[in-house]
Amino acid sequence: MSEIELVLRSTRVVTPEGTRAASVAVKDGRIAAVLPHDAEVPAGARLTDVGDDVLLPGLVDTHVHVNDPGRTEWEGFWTATRAAAAGGITTLVDMPLNSLPPTTTTAHLDTKREVARSKAHIDVGFWGGAIPGNVKDLRPLHDAGVFGFKCFLSPSGVDEFPEVDQEQLAAALGEIAGFDGLLIVHAEDPGHLDEAPQPHGPKYADFLASRPRISENDAIARLIVLAKQLDARVHVLHLSSSDALPLIAAAKREGVKVTVETCPHFLTLTAEEVPDGATEFKCCPPIREAANQDALWEGLADGTIDCIVSDHSPSTADLKTADFGAAWGGISSLQLGLPAIWTAARERGHSLDDVVRWMSTAPAALVGLGRKGAIEAGRDADFAVLAPDETFTVDPQALQHRNKITAYAGRTLYGVVRSTWLRGRQINDGTTLAEPTGELLERPHRA
Repeated sequence: MSEIELVLRSTRVVTPEGTRAASVAVKDGRIAAVLPHDAEVPAGARLTDVGDDVLLPGLVDTHVHVNDPGRTEWEGFWTATRAAAAGGITTLVDMPLNSLPPTTTTAHLDTKREVARSKAHIDVGFWGGAIPGNVKDLRPLHDAGVFGFKCFLSPSGVDEFPEVDQEQLAAALGEIAGFDGLLIVHAEDPGHLDEAPQPHGPKYADFLASRPRISENDAIARLIVLAKQLDARVHVLHLSSSDALPLIAAAKREGVKVTVETCPHFLTLTAEEVPDGATEFKCCPPIREAANQDALWEGLADGTIDCIVSDHSPSTADLKTADFGAAWGGISSLQLGLPAIWTAARERGHSLDDVVRWMSTAPAALVGLGRKGAIEAGRDADFAVLAPDETFTVDPQALQHRNKITAYAGRTLYGVVRSTWLRGRQINDGTTLAEPTGELLERPHRA
C-alpha cells in the first residue's frame, strides 16, 4: 500500500455491499482498496476525512442535452459540466440532438468531440442519433465509440433531427441489433398526439391533455414487440406514464432486452402544482398527476424502472414563453437531481443506497462503463461527498447552468454536495470548481 496517494475516510461510505464506515484508498486515479475505517494511512498518502458526511460514487447521468456546438447559448459543455460537478455528477453522456450538427455521422461526432475536449469538467461520452436515411452511418458511429443511438417516434422539436416511422425504426433497430448495439427511444406515438387537443395558452391542464398516456403506452408496446422479434437491446427514455409499467415488467420477465429510465421531475413534481404560465415545468412527455408519480416510485422499488437520469434540456429564457403550446419543452435540473431525488426518496422510506443504485450504478451499467458507478477496488476514484440531512433553498441565480431557469426555484431540498472528486482529484470543494480535467469517453467493447 506504499504507493497509495489519497485516502478518503467517512463513517458512511456507500458500497455495493451497503453503507459502512470505511477508508477508500486511491492510486493512479482508481480505487485501490476499500479498507476499515481505522486503517492506517500509508506513508506518503494524503488523508481527507469527511467525518459523518456520506461518501457516494460519483453520479452517472446518461441523458443530458448539452446543445454544443450550434445552440451553445442554450447550455454548452463548459456550463453543463460545471453544473454536473456542482451536483455530484462525474460522468455524463450527451444526447445527439439540439446541437448543430446533430451527432448522426462520424464527422459530426468528431466536431462534437473537438468542441467538448477542452471544456469538460467531468468525463463525457456521446450518444449517436438514428434518423431517417442514416442507417448506413450507424455502424461507423458504433465503431467510433458512441454508447448507442437515440431516435424519436414523434417530432423532436428541431428540424435537423426528424422522427422515424415504424418502417424506419425496424430498419435502424435491425442494423443496430446486428452489432449488439443499444437503441434508446423517445416513445410517444405521433398518431395519438395528432388526435389529442393541441396545446395552447397558459393552462397546464391543456398541455397535459395534449400528451396523453396512451401515446406513451402504445409506442412502448410496439417497441417491445419489435425488440422481441429482432432480439435487440432497447431502452425507454424518460418514462412518464405509469400505465406502461405492467407491460414493461411482463416484457422483462419474458427476457426481452428492455431497460427503462425516469427522471427527477416525474418523481418530484406533479401536474396539480404547476401554476398557469409556468412553462419551466413543460417537458415531453409531461409531468403527470400525483397518483401517477406514486406508481412510478413503485416501479423503481420493484425494479421495473432501472435508473433515474436528468433529461436536462435547457433553453434560453425567451423560449420559455407563458404559452404552453409555444414554449420550448425541457426541464433544467442537472445540478439539482441528487438533492431533488434524495428529498423525495427519504420521505418514501428509501435509502441513499437506493439512490446510488438508481443514479450511479444502473446508468453506468446501461452504457457499459464498468469503471464507474460504485465504490469498490478497480473502479475510477469518482466520488461525491453529501451532507444528507442539511437543506438548502434553490436559488436559480446560484446554479452553474448557463440559463438560470428551473422548475425547482424556491424549493427547499435535502442534501448538500460538499465536494466532488474525479479520478482522485477534487474538482468541486463546495464553493469553487477546478479547471476542466474531464476525459472524453468511448463505449467499451462488449465481450
